[in-house]
Amino acid sequence: MNKVSCVSSGKHRKMRLCEWRGMNCFVNYLAKGLSFMEELQQPKKVFSRLGWCYIAGTATVYVLQIVVGYFVGVYKPEWTYNMSISLILSSLVTYGCGMPLIVLLAQGMERQTIERHKMKWWQFLVALIMCYSLMYVSNIVGTIITTVIGVFKGSAVDNNLVSYVTGSSMLVNFVLMVVVAPIVEEYVFRKVIVDRTVQYGQGIAIVTSGLMFGLFHGNLNQFAYAVGLGAFFAFIYIKTGNLKITIGMHAIINFMGSIVAGMLLKMLDYDALAAMDPEDMGAIQNLVMENLGGWMLFGLYAIFLFFVIIVGIILFIVFFKRFKVEPGTVQIPKGKAFEVLILNPGMLTFCIIWLILIVLQLFM
Repeated sequence: MNKVSCVSSGKHRKMRLCEWRGMNCFVNYLAKGLSFMEELQQPKKVFSRLGWCYIAGTATVYVLQIVVGYFVGVYKPEWTYNMSISLILSSLVTYGCGMPLIVLLAQGMERQTIERHKMKWWQFLVALIMCYSLMYVSNIVGTIITTVIGVFKGSAVDNNLVSYVTGSSMLVNFVLMVVVAPIVEEYVFRKVIVDRTVQYGQGIAIVTSGLMFGLFHGNLNQFAYAVGLGAFFAFIYIKTGNLKITIGMHAIINFMGSIVAGMLLKMLDYDALAAMDPEDMGAIQNLVMENLGGWMLFGLYAIFLFFVIIVGIILFIVFFKRFKVEPGTVQIPKGKAFEVLILNPGMLTFCIIWLILIVLQLFM
């Protein structure tokens, strides 16, 4: 063999070696890609199933509300104008049918027991003040947004919660908003969601709980603060493992918002004030003077809220470094949390449905 052929043969061997190495790298790349996709598929299936469970609950609530509304309109049309009865029927459908169905459907999903830790009384008080501050700051932001939307559409965005608070009896509000709602909602949106998602990390479980809780409220007014409130409750539940603590906080928040605020609004004769012509300053002034005692109490309540908000913001700054979340037993690759949480059939459909309902509510 001459020198030229040896050189040529050596070049061919090097080329084949490079081709083999390149093919090997490509195969390894594909294998890693497939393995990476398989790692995401399992958690995405979990979040998708969770989304379908809550979609089923949502559909049940809306279908039953239509059915109940039809029969009430035919046989008891006077109930339509009774806010107490409307709230009772709505609560029966939501808390008695829709949410129990969610719990039932999610029963077979794998769950992780949250380790229990004690919370001292002063820690509860600090957390409650922070929670209260978070809710009202978020509520102010939500009110500003809905007000701007109302200006552009030419009419105010309806807030049905105010109508229920001022139009229903205090007893009905107390039983449903202070007792029933905190117990059922904390179980459905904290325990059911967190227990089934915390294995993928405390952070993603907190976000999931807050997002689904906010969307389920179905209107922008409540969504603005329900997301933050739900995430905060989820954080407390994860760190304590005690659902009674979040139920207690939720009950106090609802008591202040539905009972105390409701009584004050009634003392102001809020319904009459809202129905007045804004340009009729004389009539407005007369109504204010007739309910002067109520306005004084309302002023004190507003000062109290302002104080709580400021203290809550300070506490958030002081304890900010303590808001740490731990990774889960199943690691979600960095930068893939959104894909796992949202980009799956169940959760994506759940979010789209509720966003459509929220947008429709803005223009009703």
